[in-house]
Amino acid sequence: MITIGIEQLISDPPPFLAGKRLALLCNQASTDSRFRHSRDLIMQAFPGQLVCLFSPQHGFFSEKQDNMIESGHGRDAATGLPVFSLYGETREPTAAMFEGFDILLIDLQDVGTRVYTFIWTVVHCLRQAAATGKKVVVLDRPNPVGGVLLEGNLLKPELRSFVGLHEIPMRHGLTMGELALLCNRELGIHADLDVVQMQGWTREMFFADTGFPWVFPSPNMPTPLTALVYPGQVIWEGTNVSEGRGTTLPFELVGAPFIKPQQVLARLSRTDLPGCVLRPLVFEPTSGKWAGHACAGFHIHVTEPRCFLSYRLSLALLEAFLHLYPHDFAWKQPPYEYEYDKLPIDLILGDQSVREALEQGANIVELERSWQEELAAFDERRRVVFLYPER
Repeated sequence: MITIGIEQLISDPPPFLAGKRLALLCNQASTDSRFRHSRDLIMQAFPGQLVCLFSPQHGFFSEKQDNMIESGHGRDAATGLPVFSLYGETREPTAAMFEGFDILLIDLQDVGTRVYTFIWTVVHCLRQAAATGKKVVVLDRPNPVGGVLLEGNLLKPELRSFVGLHEIPMRHGLTMGELALLCNRELGIHADLDVVQMQGWTREMFFADTGFPWVFPSPNMPTPLTALVYPGQVIWEGTNVSEGRGTTLPFELVGAPFIKPQQVLARLSRTDLPGCVLRPLVFEPTSGKWAGHACAGFHIHVTEPRCFLSYRLSLALLEAFLHLYPHDFAWKQPPYEYEYDKLPIDLILGDQSVREALEQGANIVELERSWQEELAAFDERRRVVFLYPER
C-alpha cells in the first residue's frame, strides 16, 4: 500500500511547521488509510496549532449535489474550528481569511480531470498566499486515473473559468501536488509552495493498484470507476442528456428519453473505442435532468482501464446524439460555474472549435489528431514538475 502526504507529514513533520499557526483546506474525504480525518491527525500531532479550516466545492462534508450550490461559512462541530467556504459568496479566499494563520496545508483528493474544481480552488489559494506572504503545503494524494495517459485538447485562454484556469488537457496525468507546482510556475504566481510527497506511488498506478481505501470527494464521485469515466462523461453537463445524476451510477450512465441505443451503436462502429463495453439499458433519474422519466442509453463498463479513452468515447457519443437526434438534443444554456454568457459545453470542452467540429460530423480519431502536437507539448511541460517515477 502507498503512503499519502498526510501520513508522511505526521510520521516525519517538516521543521518549518514548529510553532506555526496552521490552516487546512480539506473535506470529508481527507482521511488516511485508517479513515482518520486529516484535521484530527494534525491537531494530535501539532497541539494548539490548527486554527481554521477551508472547504472546497460541495462543502466540508461533500454534501452539496451540483454546480452552483453554495456552502456558507460555519464552524466544525467536532473541533469548534471556523470553516471558511471557498464555494460560497466567493470562490477566492480573501486577505481577511488568511490573516489568522502562517501556513496553509492542503489535503484534497483530486480526480485527474481539468474541470474538477478542487485544483482551481488551490490556484486561488496560491494567489492569495503569494499576496499575503503565506506558505502553502500540499499533502499529496494519488491521481486515481493514473499519471501516464493524457487525453484531450488544451484549454483555450479565452475560455478560462472555474472549470479551467490554465491551459491543460481534460485528462492531465498529474497529482494534485504536481499540478499545483505546474500552475504556480506557469501562471507566474510564485507562492512559497512545498509538496509532501507520497511514498510508493508510481505513474502507472490506477487507484485500484494503490491498496488505499477510496472515500468519495464529491457526492457524484462514489467510486474510483466513476473517476475513470469522468474525463469524458462530464461533458453531458453541457447538454440536455443525463450523465446519470440522480441514479446510483453517476457518470457511468448516459441517456435521454429520445435516444435509441441500437442506432447509436451503429454510428459508433466507425470509431475505435478500446477498453470498454457499452451496454444498452433504461434508467430513471430521481433528480436532475429527466427526473422521473425513463432514459434510454448506456452503462459504460470499463474492461481494460489502461487502454480506455473516456474523452474519445464521450465525444463519439456526443457526435452521434447530435446527428441522430437534431430536434431533441440541445446544448445547456448559461449559467454554468458562474459564467453567464458562454455556452457551458464550450467551457467544459475548453475549445469552441471542438464543439463546432462535432456539429459538422467530425471523425473523432481525426479530431484527436488535430490536438496531438499541443498535447505532446503539454507532456513536455508537465515532466518538469514530476515528483514520481515513470517506468
